[in-house]
Amino acid sequence: MQSTEQSGNRKILSAVSHGAIFFSTFVLSIGVPIIIYILSTDTVVKESAKESINFHFNVWLYSIIFGLLTFVLIGWPLLGLLWLAQLILPIMAIIHSFKKPDSVFRYPFIFRLF
Repeated sequence: MQSTEQSGNRKILSAVSHGAIFFSTFVLSIGVPIIIYILSTDTVVKESAKESINFHFNVWLYSIIFGLLTFVLIGWPLLGLLWLAQLILPIMAIIHSFKKPDSVFRYPFIFRLF
């Protein structure tokens, strides 16, 4: 059985990985889960960091695609939906990290490149 301290670290590091998207909309926000992935030895924390990295890549990809579609007026509603997903899904991941620290939150509808 894992110690309380280890469980607390797992909760915090997993939540910080998922919450990094709120730190900045710039490329620097992906650095937090990358650093956590490199430095952590906990498999759940590493998987959470990987999931967060993949979410960052997907948000950027969808932003580019939907941004280009704004020229044909289809992209505006899609950008709104992406903004909502970028707000709601990480909050769900953070809550999941605290409620179920032994499992990894999987973002729906993303490509897992990493």
